[in-house]
Amino acid sequence: MHRRWIGRLVGFLTALIVSALPAPLARAQSATAPSSVLSAGFAQLYNLHFTAARETFQAYEQQQPGDPMGPAAEAASYLFEEFNRQGVLTSKFFMDDRKLLGGVDQPADPALRGNFMDATGRAREIANSSLKANSRDSGALLALTICAGMQSDYEALIEKKQLASLHFMRESQSTAQKLLAIDPNAGDAYVATGTAGYIVACMPGYKRAFLWFNGVHGDKQRSMDQLRVAVQKGQYLQPFAKIMLALGSLREGQPAQARDLFAELAREFPENEVFPRELVFATARASGAKMCSASPC
Repeated sequence: MHRRWIGRLVGFLTALIVSALPAPLARAQSATAPSSVLSAGFAQLYNLHFTAARETFQAYEQQQPGDPMGPAAEAASYLFEEFNRQGVLTSKFFMDDRKLLGGVDQPADPALRGNFMDATGRAREIANSSLKANSRDSGALLALTICAGMQSDYEALIEKKQLASLHFMRESQSTAQKLLAIDPNAGDAYVATGTAGYIVACMPGYKRAFLWFNGVHGDKQRSMDQLRVAVQKGQYLQPFAKIMLALGSLREGQPAQARDLFAELAREFPENEVFPRELVFATARASGAKMCSASPC
């Protein structure tokens, strides 16, 4: 109850901040720099306060109806809640090829699914309208990149619809490339390309060949390098990039890097009980690897 109360208080205060900004000033800030309100909402999300995060995002949407990142962020809250419910962002899931490449065991929550689809639809509508007026609108391209990346993840991991996931994966990579051509420092764009590329690289050879002919390529080293860029330059999705890089590091036999990343996440988001558990696991792996390097195993 105490954590929930804190989360709601943060959401209330950030809503006040948004409402206190003059509308022209708020629009100008959202067009040129990351929103502190959205950042506060993402912090709530990474602390697993999903309802409070949505309240923050929805308050922002009311004040900034022309910014597609509002509904895109709201969509992220539904996706992360489903991921948390299904244990997707954990080493137990990520290191199991059957789950990583085949999807979750339990059916999706229908309410979360409906709200996720609605929010991504609204974000896409606003972003596409903005791009008609300005094809180089980096904010709109970022929202589309994030939406397509989230939908690709949802279709592959939750719905287990690989062909639908492939469509969104291609879209996400294409839109990310357009965004990065305009703004090479748009670190969040590297999350979509790095995550998709890594998962593709983990697939069996015949599946990778099929995807290659369909314009989707996977390379583990390149994908992890992209996630490292997202960790350095990312804004809203920087913590997610850390999670994916840590989980990928565990799969690739680099537990010390995973340990350091989970330690950072545990400090940054102390109310997320997943990170301390993953830190213990990565630390044990790193200790085992160190012992093996010192003597025969």
